[in-house]
Amino acid sequence: MTNPTATTAPSLLSPIQAKYLPYVLAVALFMQILDATILNTALPQMAIALGESPLKMQWAVISYALTLAIFIPISGFLADKYGTRKTFLSAIVIFCVGSVLCAVSPNLQFLIGARIIQALGGAMMTPVARLILVKSYPRNQLLTVMNFAVIPALVAPLIGPLLGGYLVEYTSWHWIFLINIPMGLVGLYLGMKLVPDLRETVGRLDWLGFVLFAAAACLLSLAVEQASQPGSYFGSIVLTVASFALLAGYVWHARRADKPLFPLSLFDIRTFRIGIVGNLLTRLGISAVPYLLPLLLQVQFKYSPSEAGWLLAPIAVGAIGVKPWVSKIIQRFSYRKVLVVNTTLIGFLIILLAQFDASVPWYWFIPLLTFMGACNSMQFSAMNTITIGDLQGTQTSSGNSLMAVNQQLAISFGIAFGAAVLNILTERVEMDTLAAFQSTYWVMGIITILAGLYFLRLQPEDGKGLY
Repeated sequence: MTNPTATTAPSLLSPIQAKYLPYVLAVALFMQILDATILNTALPQMAIALGESPLKMQWAVISYALTLAIFIPISGFLADKYGTRKTFLSAIVIFCVGSVLCAVSPNLQFLIGARIIQALGGAMMTPVARLILVKSYPRNQLLTVMNFAVIPALVAPLIGPLLGGYLVEYTSWHWIFLINIPMGLVGLYLGMKLVPDLRETVGRLDWLGFVLFAAAACLLSLAVEQASQPGSYFGSIVLTVASFALLAGYVWHARRADKPLFPLSLFDIRTFRIGIVGNLLTRLGISAVPYLLPLLLQVQFKYSPSEAGWLLAPIAVGAIGVKPWVSKIIQRFSYRKVLVVNTTLIGFLIILLAQFDASVPWYWFIPLLTFMGACNSMQFSAMNTITIGDLQGTQTSSGNSLMAVNQQLAISFGIAFGAAVLNILTERVEMDTLAAFQSTYWVMGIITILAGLYFLRLQPEDGKGLY
């Protein structure tokens, strides 16, 4: 690879650090995204090995995304207080320990606990690596450095499902976690050699706000899961009420705190408010697809794990292929039109998945999923940009953090909701499995289409200063 920083780095970095420090973020990003995507194609085989139904494995994914969402906000505080070097190296060690525990899990409950430990490391690993680059390079080099470092974020979703499929098919599911160990050792070596020990003077973290927000998110995820269990309606209602009560408690607290975890003033900015809510609503349907599709392919259509992995690859190919065109399309049509139309397209593509059955040749999946990947990439780029585009000064950091948290929450809520709908249809309505999958895709597609209407709140001129 070529040197991503040809110009002189700031004095706080040695020439070696200036040249190779972006590789640290590259390794961290690759590890985290690979771990998030490699699991999808492996879940059915893991379910068999752990004595569980393949349709009940969602918490192996939800626990990871939810833990990331909860602990991302405090990663910057820990890095500033204890130093970027110590925090980053600790994050890799925790991630690797969690990976080993995942690999030796004797049952689903142990696996969920191990995934939580793994996510504790992941919640610090990537955000802190990104923070290190932001603090280490001048602004005129930062775009070049970041673009180089995030290349693994584009490659990992392509490799993950394929690698997961082949590992469970030709070795065992344990290797989808053990593969993190050599990558972690590389990350540790690079971290010890390259990561500077940067610190900041920090005040007291808003621990009360953190606990209120985290508890509200956890209870809401549990409420969605409980709704799919027979005879658990009352428990689901209680958990939902408790979640919203805690969220109201956070709002009350944030209005009075000097430095709340997420300042409520962020929501005074109209584009941020629309972007955050639209991001959450839209991802409910989108996030369920990577979880539901490998289950449909393997459980119902009897594809092998590696075949399912190959059929998920077009999503990543489409996402990579459309990247050079995203800015041009938004400039031509505006954020408002792009988000409304694109969200509607994604909803219809999800509904099209409901038309497939075992008689449909595999090659019909490829154009549909490639187009879906392109639309997803367009959606995420547009939503993320419009959400933080109007933030100024100190709002940028807290708004960016809240957006990252919101994305992970949306993933966990989307998977929980999709799994809940599928379980209700199979266990309570007693549909056959294929009809339950098809109906679930209809539900998720309609929700996505309706979510697109929320972006009509944007004005045609919104975001014009961003391109």
